[in-house]
Amino acid sequence: MKSIDDLKDFTGKRVLIRCDFNVPLQGDQITDDGRIRAALPTLTALRKGGARIVIMAHMGRPDGEVNMKYSLAPVAKRLGELMGVEVALAGDVVGDSATATVAALGDGDIALLENVRFEPGEASKDDAERYKLAQKYAQLGDIFVSDGFGVVHRKQASVYDVAKLLPAYSGYLVQAEVDVLRKLTVEPERPYVVILGGAKVADKLAVIDNLLKVADTLIIGGGMSYTFMKAQGYEIGKSLLDETKLDDCSGYIKQAEATGKKLLLPVDALTVGENAVDFSTFTLGGDIVETDMTALPSDRVGCDIGEKSAELFASEIAGAKTVFWNGPMGIFEIDSLAQGTKAIAKALVDSDAFSVVGGGDSAAAVRVFGYEDSQFGHISTGGGASLEYLEGKELPGLAVLEEA
Repeated sequence: MKSIDDLKDFTGKRVLIRCDFNVPLQGDQITDDGRIRAALPTLTALRKGGARIVIMAHMGRPDGEVNMKYSLAPVAKRLGELMGVEVALAGDVVGDSATATVAALGDGDIALLENVRFEPGEASKDDAERYKLAQKYAQLGDIFVSDGFGVVHRKQASVYDVAKLLPAYSGYLVQAEVDVLRKLTVEPERPYVVILGGAKVADKLAVIDNLLKVADTLIIGGGMSYTFMKAQGYEIGKSLLDETKLDDCSGYIKQAEATGKKLLLPVDALTVGENAVDFSTFTLGGDIVETDMTALPSDRVGCDIGEKSAELFASEIAGAKTVFWNGPMGIFEIDSLAQGTKAIAKALVDSDAFSVVGGGDSAAAVRVFGYEDSQFGHISTGGGASLEYLEGKELPGLAVLEEA
């Protein structure tokens, strides 16, 4: 891929840049501005070079309709604060407001278009409809820069199609993310430990399949671990279970044994009564009992790894040279069920390994716990994109840059 460093001069050029500003909101307040901060190096370089910056981004899933609940107004405000400049927000994506806002830009100025997902063609499965919208995007820029790593796995108009219509380059964020992921898949420094958590085992099977060929140790926690435990014949009570994936889990356990890889599962769990967790408010009703995995009561639900599991996993991390982590160990939004996730985060910070936090809930968790991004080797801005890369899939937003 060509990066913006290959651009010799972009003074006075309209640079259309795709960023990933899909940040969490509480009301109109941004609760985690990590994705906005991640775009600053590229935006700063473009601004210093005299570019006229036109940012495309999305928020949530408005499904092709204008819904001001998903307006990028809070993002424009926060980006302006971080960069110390005014960021003009267009009132639409490709309409009269966008055209006028871009036309009014001077060298070094920044404009943010409204949520690209307000446009029905943005995420359309119809190639012609997407391309037609991309042609309108292309009229707003002279150069396209892709810097929204969190969306490069999407074949969407602002990610893929517009890159075919303008000279296309990667920003510093996309370049850094790809460089890190290559380190994880091509001759990583060993021992190499992969930690996978989260709720759905189905979301991670392809990653497990690919990384079992590369990693030395695979640690599995979170809700997905109970399907693995059940596949080994353990009683898991009312814990999360995907019965359709039992054979897959059993197969990966056997594959790890046959290839001499470690596959570590929890040895104990923090359990609560059935229906004790209200997921709409993340509140807990009832007591927490730490239970050995060989004796999990039939009426209880595993919601976090226990102390012994945390110590076991931390010990493995301590001896690693490379670590990749994606997915919490429990319901980290509830402090009393966040202990396992906290233990993994602390083990990474204490380790000398090159540590990569694979975006999504894991990235949100470490920031909630008060850690700085600089305390880890790398925190990915794209949970889904990083997982698909590690699965070995071709990501459309990267493939189109490579073609360019």
